[in-house]
Amino acid sequence: MDVYALIGNPVGHSLSPPMHEAGYDAVGLDAKYVTFEPATDAGAAAVDAADTLGVDGINVTAPFKQDVLGAVEPAPLAERIGAVNTIDFTGETPTGHNTDAVGAVRALRHHDVTLDGSAVVVGAGGAGRAAAFGLADEGMTVRIANRTETRAHDLADAVPGASGHGLDGLAELLADADVLVNATSVGMDEDETPVPAGALHGDLAVLDAVYSPIETRLLQDAAAAGARTVDGAWMLLYQGVEAFEIWTDRDAPVSAMNEALRAGLGSDAPARD
Repeated sequence: MDVYALIGNPVGHSLSPPMHEAGYDAVGLDAKYVTFEPATDAGAAAVDAADTLGVDGINVTAPFKQDVLGAVEPAPLAERIGAVNTIDFTGETPTGHNTDAVGAVRALRHHDVTLDGSAVVVGAGGAGRAAAFGLADEGMTVRIANRTETRAHDLADAVPGASGHGLDGLAELLADADVLVNATSVGMDEDETPVPAGALHGDLAVLDAVYSPIETRLLQDAAAAGARTVDGAWMLLYQGVEAFEIWTDRDAPVSAMNEALRAGLGSDAPARD
């Protein structure tokens, strides 16, 4: 039996186990997905322990995505982003990947969003970094807006062709933007949005990384403005799909994984394999 795992603190809320195990069942893979909750200062030690125990691969969530960098050989994208959320143990040394960036790109592509023109990423934390690098690598001009403007400038300095801004300039930034990504936690379990409704328009595609609730205030406002909307569960799904494919070297059964994820979230949205 192959064993895959998630390390984080906390991890009790995670929907990764049912999503991944639905994928294993769908392709007939004898595998199990488990969770571990190391002490908050023990992320790198947990990676070493998983390697020693013969675990085949692990996902990494907060607060360990940066802590584990020193315990792996980071793939080029993970090294540029400065964070790892997927580790593969099949090589001579553990390889660290960042599938959050791919998750954002694949979520948008699933909804037939053309990734050219300009994108606005709200938030300069881990999800913001991943989205900014992912969209820039697709050829988009990325504008990063953050509550603390200096953090937006710092991230923009690392992302090719990007620029940093404060939140007070969002309306101007969005006027001619093609894609908007909310990479903050604003709207999670609360009826709030980081983006003024009046700044949204019908030429936008809006991805909200928040997936609880599925239909955030931002997505409701975006739909009312005629924008194309992409809920955060799609990004969660596709970062998991990418990890599945890295570990197993198989095409992931996207529909089965999506069905399990949506069941856990209490929502229903079809996916195409």
